[in-house]
Parts: sequence; structure tokens; C-alpha cells
Amino acid sequence: MFGIGATELMILLAIVLVVFGARRLPELGAGVGRAIKNFKAGLSGKDEIDVTPKPDEVSEGNSSER
Repeated sequence: MFGIGATELMILLAIVLVVFGARRLPELGAGVGRAIKNFKAGLSGKDEIDVTPKPDEVSEGNSSER
């Protein structure tokens, strides 16, 4: 349908790398993973979604406020 090949994916990855930077890519990937997990949980009919931050996320959030 979209016809995206390897060359187009490499160009898209380069653009994402420039926009978000190398340091933010792991955070971005983790966020997308959590979003997909929560979306699948919502489709399966679970009533509650775990949105509590993990201990490493809490410590990172507090360190940036100092």
C-alpha cells in the first residue's frame, strides 16, 4: 500500500535521528513500546492499565528538576 523500501526507511531513520538526537532515541523507543503495550491491553478488554512510573523513571524525573 505505502511501498516503503529499505532506502526510504534509512532516510526516515536519519531524519528521526537528527530531530530527536541519539540520546533521546532509547527514551522514545521505550515510550512507543509502552504505548503499544497499553493499546493492546485496551483492545484485549483489561479494565485497568498500569501507569505507575518505574523507579528508574522517577529518579530521572527528580534529577532534572534540581
